[in-house]
Amino acid sequence: MKVLAFNGSPRKNWNTATLLNKALEGAALQGAETELIHLYDLNYKGCKSCFACKTKGGKSYGKCPVKDDLTAIYKKVEEADAIIFGSPIYFGRISGEMASFMERLLFPYLVYSKTEPTLFPKKINAGFIYTMNAPENEEILKLYEHNWILNEFGLKRIFGASESLCSFDTYQFDDYSKVAVTLFDPEMKAKRREEEFPKDCAKAFDMGVRFATEGIIDSKIV
Repeated sequence: MKVLAFNGSPRKNWNTATLLNKALEGAALQGAETELIHLYDLNYKGCKSCFACKTKGGKSYGKCPVKDDLTAIYKKVEEADAIIFGSPIYFGRISGEMASFMERLLFPYLVYSKTEPTLFPKKINAGFIYTMNAPENEEILKLYEHNWILNEFGLKRIFGASESLCSFDTYQFDDYSKVAVTLFDPEMKAKRREEEFPKDCAKAFDMGVRFATEGIIDSKIV
């Protein structure tokens, strides 16, 4: 059993990375081989829309022809039994690094067909962990949820299943007094970090445990 995770945050030890590591910790506890890859360490760009991966009879059919730091990643993904993406929310969307990665990873497997929607060789569980400064309320859900639903749709179409974990109102800075963010109450942020973030870590840990022990999981947002 191999569980692979991708960190779409530039920070390797903060909210997104922490939750991804918790998920991998849960998977490892079940005997899974795990690996966390930091996308900001890699050199690549988004899809060029060359359609070489869609050209019938072409040598790159079903594969991205661009040679860069993602080339070795594709093999890791196909060898994985579960995959977890993680990204902070920037301007209401996943990070640019994660968006470019998903374009390059998912599009070559996509088939414009109702009967054969994916060229990915097997069905695996896929998860997405989101972290954001925004609070959890109805207004935020209306603004952001359509992006999460689209990502879930894409992951389920390619890999067979997907689920999402959202961590709201995250603690962003070690010292709020040094940053121009007077909209936020540092004490309330610290309180939520102490009380709620551990619950999100537990949910991430549980995702890893389930991915390493269960079959395909139906799509859901938690």
